[in-house]
Amino acid sequence: MSMGPPIQGCCCRTGVKPEAGAAGGGEPLRGDEATPRPARPWVLGSVESPAGEVAQVSTSLGAADRLDAWKVRWGIGRMRCRIEPGLYAVGEPPADSPVLVTANYKVTFDRLRSQLAGRAAWILVLETLGINVWCAAAKGTFGTDELVRRIETTGLPEVVSHRTLIVPQLGAVGVAAHEVRKRSGFRVVYGPVRAADLPAFLAAGMKAAPEMRQVRFPLWDRLAVVPIELVYWPKYVLPIMLAMALLAGLGTDGYSWSRVTGVGLPSAVLLLVAWAAGLVLTAWLLPWLPGRAFAAKGAWLGVALLPGAAAYGLILTHCWAGWLTAAAWCILIPVVASFMAMNFTGSTPITSLSGVRREMRVAVPLQTAGAVVGTILWVVGLFA
Repeated sequence: MSMGPPIQGCCCRTGVKPEAGAAGGGEPLRGDEATPRPARPWVLGSVESPAGEVAQVSTSLGAADRLDAWKVRWGIGRMRCRIEPGLYAVGEPPADSPVLVTANYKVTFDRLRSQLAGRAAWILVLETLGINVWCAAAKGTFGTDELVRRIETTGLPEVVSHRTLIVPQLGAVGVAAHEVRKRSGFRVVYGPVRAADLPAFLAAGMKAAPEMRQVRFPLWDRLAVVPIELVYWPKYVLPIMLAMALLAGLGTDGYSWSRVTGVGLPSAVLLLVAWAAGLVLTAWLLPWLPGRAFAAKGAWLGVALLPGAAAYGLILTHCWAGWLTAAAWCILIPVVASFMAMNFTGSTPITSLSGVRREMRVAVPLQTAGAVVGTILWVVGLFA
């Protein structure tokens, strides 16, 4: 159970650790001390428990919550979108209410609480440095040690009469159930992959149907990981585009600004299209692109773009002047699309760490060689 979609723009793009003492770090707090109502509109108040006051949270997502989710998709305040770890209450849960474990990444927390409308439950939030369950489990912050520590510091054994925790399935890689039971006395039950299946899971007595265990990656989840990539890469792509446009002014007759506008700018546009296609179209067409490796999928996508690129370069803008330039683009477009497609290896549920490493060992040298050869052919073509 990811307590949200399996894809949260997984940790590969957000590897920066927050500073010590930043929001969400430090000692765990409870109730309104941890989540003051003026700063946390999703806190309705507090409920009394044997361990003290516990913040009571809303199950409705407001405009501010939806804005938070939109902003992190676009890389705005991404590492600040987190809540204080600790114990929270949904409704007025009695001692036998279920305890659901999640991360302190606010988007994940919001997805979880939004599925608990009309229920009474406890939510145990772990300190994951503002990273979602799936990625935090891989990084080690959503793990056995943090879970056991949070059980102790929140006084959870005093709050509930049972000894069962519902842990996200996508967090299982970080949580050793037998160690948790040995060290805390709490039994771990792994919930469904998606938070949307949580009501049915609870209604079935914490039994997951087979389809609840399946990690799916539908179109919306695939497109959800695109914005952060679109925000991240322009700082690299735009200078390369500018350099290409300016280099195009070179020729046997010296430097010509007319070539900059007539050849350079259209060439920069071609590079932009290859970059954007590698990001957007790869995510959109992922199930149908040939091959298993993302590098291969991106390369095939680049090959599919060549007829349109040729029409643009030969007919519309005449920036494919000569066979050397045409050969350069026939190499560069698939290479760029292939490289950009590989950025999704760390933000999908269909890759493994060993597979990603193997793919990079093979693909990156080929992509580097292709980029070098393509660039040389393009530059030489300016003088041919």
